Amino acid sequence: MRRTYARDMERRHAAVVYNPVKSPLDRLRRAVDAEQLRQGWEESRWFPSSGEDAGRRAAEDALRGEPAVVIVAGGDGTLRAVAELAHEGSIPLALVPTGTGNLLARNLGLAVNDLERSVRVAFTGGIRAVDIAVADMELDGERSRHAFVVMAGIGLDAEMARDTNPVVKKRIGWLAYVTPIARSIIRNRQFHLRYRVDGGHARSTRAHTVIVGNCGMLTGNMLLIPAAVVDDGLLDVVMMRPGNGFGWAQIGTRLTLQGIAHRSRAGRRMFQRARALPALAYAQGRQFEVRFDTAHAIELDGDDFGSITSARITVHPAGLRLVVPDRA
Repeated sequence: MRRTYARDMERRHAAVVYNPVKSPLDRLRRAVDAEQLRQGWEESRWFPSSGEDAGRRAAEDALRGEPAVVIVAGGDGTLRAVAELAHEGSIPLALVPTGTGNLLARNLGLAVNDLERSVRVAFTGGIRAVDIAVADMELDGERSRHAFVVMAGIGLDAEMARDTNPVVKKRIGWLAYVTPIARSIIRNRQFHLRYRVDGGHARSTRAHTVIVGNCGMLTGNMLLIPAAVVDDGLLDVVMMRPGNGFGWAQIGTRLTLQGIAHRSRAGRRMFQRARALPALAYAQGRQFEVRFDTAHAIELDGDDFGSITSARITVHPAGLRLVVPDRA
């Protein structure tokens, strides 16, 4: 449910957590200054993220001041770091997408190339609650817990996060992923895993890539998980298990056509009747548990989180409050 929040809050300042590498700071400051003046808010407070923690310390400092809204200017990684802390409270987040993928913004249908509009929404929009997922991960007895809002990936997805040159990524965007994708497809290494959904029967399979998604759309309008909805209280799992190069061609074609078909109601109905692709296995539930024989790399919302031997990923329905355009 959405509602306009600005007039309901006594706290009348915004906190801006921004990625100093990806954000056009001068333009962002002008937009925030103009909007806070227009709305009669107090001076906004600014918190740059750090490459050491992707923005966690900046988020802690921003939330400590109890702002009316935290404006997150950066990519999905910066948003993930802020959301990891903010979802435990009631302070909403507003997205100013300035990263490479901006997948949450794209899946929500938000503007990704209009900074001024995004800032305006941050001060005037309504609240929408979306799901957030928490991953409990383990390697050699060491455990860690982190949240994500878009996707967790093991295999190709994690290799892309780990191996893509950040300088090239900044310059040419998602095209920087072409080299690690090609390298991974050529190797086509599959691994053994055991998994279960919602505490059900344990299953065993082999896969090249495992992705647990809260959102389904990738960059380039490729639809990876057609059933994923950001606020349905469910996680969607896809396992890529192509046997050869032809299997990869099938996957690429299916994802592209799904993205095109998803734009119309007739297209969506057509793909609902399409036969299942053996190279893509899907599952859905509120909790996904997985274990590997050997350690594998994992990424959360595009950031590398090292290697794990097991993980338990749980969805927190409506656990994150976002500011979105008030269309009510």
